[in-house]
Amino acid sequence: MTGHTESSIDIEAPVGFLFSIVNNVREWPDLYTEYASVDVLDETAHSARFRLTMHPDEDGKVWSWVSERTWDEQTRNVEAHRVETGPFEFMNIAWTFAELAPDRTRMTWVQDFHMKDDAPVDDAWMVDNITRNSAIQQRVIKERIEKRRTRVVGFTDVPTNSRRGGDLRTMLSPNTVGSSSGFCGAVRLAKGERVTEHYHPYSEEYLFVCSGQLRVDLDGTTVMVRAEQGVLIPRKVRHRLVNQGESDVLAVFHLAPLAPRPELGHVDTEPGPGDAAAEPVAVVAQAR
Repeated sequence: MTGHTESSIDIEAPVGFLFSIVNNVREWPDLYTEYASVDVLDETAHSARFRLTMHPDEDGKVWSWVSERTWDEQTRNVEAHRVETGPFEFMNIAWTFAELAPDRTRMTWVQDFHMKDDAPVDDAWMVDNITRNSAIQQRVIKERIEKRRTRVVGFTDVPTNSRRGGDLRTMLSPNTVGSSSGFCGAVRLAKGERVTEHYHPYSEEYLFVCSGQLRVDLDGTTVMVRAEQGVLIPRKVRHRLVNQGESDVLAVFHLAPLAPRPELGHVDTEPGPGDAAAEPVAVVAQAR
C-alpha cells in the first residue's frame, strides 16, 4: 500500500509569474508558513538540491531534510523527491500549473509516498495530514502571490537599464508584479542625455513627461513634450528621447501589448553608449 494525495487551487496570477516564484526555493520561508529556513546545497538552471528546516512542532521538535527539485519551463511541470527520506520509504511530489486565463493559474500538487514499517504513523494517517496541510499552505501561497501583484514598486526598487542611455527602470512588469498585457516604468535623463533610437515591433508606447522638457524624434520628425504632456509612439515607429533642456527629465512609459517573447520587444536602430556597431539587433524589453 502507498499513500497518494492531490490538492489544487486557482491563483489570480499569470502562469509564468507563479511558476518562477514557487521554483525559487530560497523564497519558501516567505511563501509558506511551515518552513523556517532553506539552505541550497546545489543548483542548476532547472534544478535545486536543498535542505528544508521547519518551525518547531507543538512538541518542540524541529524537522529537517534534503530534497531535490527539477522543473521544465516549457511544460511547466515540476518533479521533486526527498533525498533524506526520514520516516518515509519514499516521497515523490509532482507539481503542475495549468493556465486558465492570462492572469489565472491552477496549481496542483500530487504526492505519492510510503511510510517505513517502523515509522510512528501509517500511510492513511499521513494522507489525512498532508491533505489537510496542503490545503492550508496552498491558501497561504494564493494570498501571498496575489498580494504581490498589487504591491507598490519604487523607482530604486528595480535595477537600472542604461544600455541605451539615461537611467531607465522597468517597474511594473510580468516579472515584478505579474502583469499580463503590458509593462510600465520611468526614465531619468540628465542634461544632454538621450535614449538611443529603437522601435517596438508589437507594442504601442505611451510616454508621459513628469518634469523637464523632452525632445522625441519619431521616424525623423521631432516633437517637444513638456512637463504634464504625453505622446503616443505607435508600434514600429523609430524613436529617440533627448534632453536638450537645462534641468533633468523624468518621464513615465507604458508599453502594450506584450511581445510574444521578451527578446522580441525592442529592436535597436542605432548604437547605445559604448556599443561598437549600429546594426539593428533585437534586445530584451520586458524586464526580467
